[in-house]
Amino acid sequence: MPRVGLTTARVAEAAAVLADEVGLEHVTLAALAQRFGVATPSLYTHVRSQADARVRVALLALEETADLVAAALAGVSGRDALAAVGGVWRAYAVAHPGRYAATRLPLDAATAASSAGPRHAELSRAAVRGYRLGEVDATHAVRLLGATFHGYAALDAAGAFGHGPPDAPSSDASFERVLDGLHATLTSWETR
Repeated sequence: MPRVGLTTARVAEAAAVLADEVGLEHVTLAALAQRFGVATPSLYTHVRSQADARVRVALLALEETADLVAAALAGVSGRDALAAVGGVWRAYAVAHPGRYAATRLPLDAATAASSAGPRHAELSRAAVRGYRLGEVDATHAVRLLGATFHGYAALDAAGAFGHGPPDAPSSDASFERVLDGLHATLTSWETR
């Protein structure tokens, strides 16, 4: 019988909080059990394994970010839409580093299909819709945005842009130039 008050959702949320505090790689069933003051076997009613707990963090993070991206995209298009999507990922990676790391976990096909991943793809398609790309080119553009925004967010959150000469531009200034470059690229995109 499951322990009173212990649910799969509560375990997933605790795993997400733990991931943000100590890193996704340190999310273990023993650490989660300690959070709840229970023996590790008590968690098996709610999660199958350590890997399952981490996947649940990924699913939670994908839902959270999809909601944030949808809200940020409301009423904007073009460069503003690019800034909205990229801005969500940058902010989320800093505010929730463990959850962000979980969004990069590979998911099996069934889990991926039932996750917020397809919603993210549609939101990214919405972000590039103003560029009037064909279906195939929109797919290429969505992949370009994903690679750019996730690469930038991960490096930025890790402090990789904090080095350099004292007069180096800020990460924010560089990100604005990244957005300018993406906008220019998508505006002049040639269909093949």
